[in-house]
Amino acid sequence: MIKPEQWLSNALGKTIIGLYGNTGSNPLVIQPTRKDVEGDFTLVCFGLTKLSGKTPAQTAQEIGDAFCMENPEAGSYNIANGFLNINLTFKFWITYLNGYTADATEPDLNKAPVMIEYSSPNTNKPLHLGHVRNNLLGAAVANIIEASGRKVIKVNLVNDRGIHICKSMIAWQKSGLNETPESSGIKGDHLIGKYYVEFDKALKIQSEPILSKILAGDFIDLDEKSTLKATAIVEKYNQSTAEKKEELKGELKLLANSGTALMKEAAEMLRQWEAGDEATIQLWKTMNGWVYQGFDVTYKRLGVSFDKIYYESQTYLLGKELVDSGLSSGVLYKKEDGSVWIDLTAEGLDHKLLLRSDGTSVYMTQDLGTALLRAEEYHAGNYVYVVGNEQDYHFKVLQLILRKLGYAWADGIFHLSYGMVDLPTGKMKSREGTVVDADDLIDEVILEAKKKSEELGKTETSNSDELTKLYERIGMAALKYFILKVDPKKRMVFNPAESIDINGNTGPFIQYSFARIQSVIRKAHGILDESYNPSSIENEPAHRTLIRTLEQFHETVQASADSYNPSLVANYAYELAKQFNHFYHEFSILKEENKDLASFRLELARKTGQTLEKAMGLLGIEMPERM
Repeated sequence: MIKPEQWLSNALGKTIIGLYGNTGSNPLVIQPTRKDVEGDFTLVCFGLTKLSGKTPAQTAQEIGDAFCMENPEAGSYNIANGFLNINLTFKFWITYLNGYTADATEPDLNKAPVMIEYSSPNTNKPLHLGHVRNNLLGAAVANIIEASGRKVIKVNLVNDRGIHICKSMIAWQKSGLNETPESSGIKGDHLIGKYYVEFDKALKIQSEPILSKILAGDFIDLDEKSTLKATAIVEKYNQSTAEKKEELKGELKLLANSGTALMKEAAEMLRQWEAGDEATIQLWKTMNGWVYQGFDVTYKRLGVSFDKIYYESQTYLLGKELVDSGLSSGVLYKKEDGSVWIDLTAEGLDHKLLLRSDGTSVYMTQDLGTALLRAEEYHAGNYVYVVGNEQDYHFKVLQLILRKLGYAWADGIFHLSYGMVDLPTGKMKSREGTVVDADDLIDEVILEAKKKSEELGKTETSNSDELTKLYERIGMAALKYFILKVDPKKRMVFNPAESIDINGNTGPFIQYSFARIQSVIRKAHGILDESYNPSSIENEPAHRTLIRTLEQFHETVQASADSYNPSLVANYAYELAKQFNHFYHEFSILKEENKDLASFRLELARKTGQTLEKAMGLLGIEMPERM
């Protein structure tokens, strides 16, 4: 299947060589014709005037006349200034349709693979709505890049260490209940999340009196270092406006937390973990194991998988070797207190800490080490990090440090920065236990799908098992499409009720269009032939438009892969479904008396269905044969 644009480029090249002897030093500029202008493709003729010695309009006229005379596939042309707008014949488009396939591009084995990191959860709570967008973006981008012909490696970096998991462990110990997922009937990640919330509630009770003392100038509960910080902040607090006081109060709350018995226990547990205390490590492994089992269930429901999972507990020390190397080369510098930094002021940034004075690593150090480990393991051409836009600065610094350390592959790092997800009711708040869990959200959209389907009475089956699967497919399509149709860079509001609307720009609308096509195909079986006489099919704008839209599918996939933007594929699928529905309402397939025309329309519907299924599949959405 040769792409029409490629065929046109070859044919126009021959015409221009015939006219002027060569096509010039630059490639021909051919692009789809603007929607408000008649034509399929446009040749930009300004760069060809040196060859013709004429004005752009005269050059376009000369090329248009010769091209149409030499190529029967050329129907007509028109000129707008120096733009040659060419209409290909409807017969050309019918021939193209017959050879068209929505299948993915053949893999390019000469290109280095693309590594995509997504999900990156903490092991102290379940996946939530923000993780849903992260996972859906990562999985969709992986599918789309693979469909464009690149090998993809999907990885996950789990934050399985640190004070956050110690909080859940302390709360679990203090409860004295010895709860397990099996004994409580609570999913593992939800069970750990429950104890994380309980810790935070108990912490608040302990810290509020300490905060009151600090605001009154009493620092008795704080250690020496925290007292120095608190003294300076309180001085600013007493001289600040009401708005600034709220900001400073947040800093004081953190210091008050550090003075509580609970936080001291958690800090001690972290020290025991880092020292390899057997009992602490065993409890940590057990509780993290519960979380992983819970995550696996959610990942399966979301249709998400990984080729490799990294754990911060195994990678957090890797960057120290890089720090030593950077010190030796002079890229990094050490302060008098022993902490290690890098000066990025020449790049318009600041000084970045890479190693604390006590020798412990920070997140940046860990990410540097993990990045080097992956580069040595997989030698990828691109490293895509799917992380929220609050980390824009972090990844800018990560890439810059790796470049300064001499790693050329750092140029392949790309931060797929995405906006947060809100609900119609407002922001999510995880520490207060009001976070929207991914599992609850999935249950809600499936329930919405069930309600809407029952209201419309459109289901073709009464089999309870089939209905359960159908509601799940519709609900998951609603969730995935609603999130993926939005440009990743934009903040968005997810509305479960709106996402399930069968008449809007939604996943269920596209599914319903696909199911309609499958219904027509089933009814046409044994009645219409697969073959037809192309010469008997007259040009009809709606038919032509639908074929032209099919022709844009692979180009859309490539553009989506190049920009790491699944919304291009999502909105393409909606436009194709919308065009098919217009076509379906305007033209009959099964009742058309001209059998050649009916068979042609059936083929057009079949190829449209295949493309919808492929496009939605790239977004991780299953298409039901019946609805």
